[in-house]
Amino acid sequence: QVQLVESGGGLVQAGGSLRLSCAASGRIASSSAMGWFRQAPGKERDFVAGISGSGSITSYTDSVKGRFTISRDNVKRMQYLQMNSLKPEDTAVYYCAAGNSIGAIRTMAPGNNIGSWGQGTQVTVSS
Repeated sequence: QVQLVESGGGLVQAGGSLRLSCAASGRIASSSAMGWFRQAPGKERDFVAGISGSGSITSYTDSVKGRFTISRDNVKRMQYLQMNSLKPEDTAVYYCAAGNSIGAIRTMAPGNNIGSWGQGTQVTVSS
């Protein structure tokens, strides 16, 4: 099994920054793609960013381009989401994800049994 544990969430003022971390353990290959989703109350869980197994390819949803950066450290089995210039609309629970490819991760949704999820970490951006 794959275990994914997020950390680094919290409360920040608009314009501020946070860095989320995700620690991977268990039966996860170093070649696994990884990424981040977020879910606000009453809304769908939406793709935020993805990164290929090697770290050479990244993908972002349009609303975070230029503000968020995804990265990974395969030796430490960690991935990160650096979030800058945060806006109130970024407020959500952020979930770490792992899958076979960035394309596969983009199709992940609660209950469709594609990939693996962490438990989530709350990010709240105040005005």
